[in-house]
Amino acid sequence: MINKAQATLINKTIGCSRFVFNHFLSLWDNAYKETGKGLTYGTC
Repeated sequence: MINKAQATLINKTIGCSRFVFNHFLSLWDNAYKETGKGLTYGTC
């Protein structure tokens, strides 16, 4: 069982991960709309 502090840390970590994922998804989507090609791993 996790305590309240651990639950808070998990929630913050998941929130940050989602923010980063959505940021780069937006970059990929914009690049695809403009060029017809997505970004590569090295571009991000």
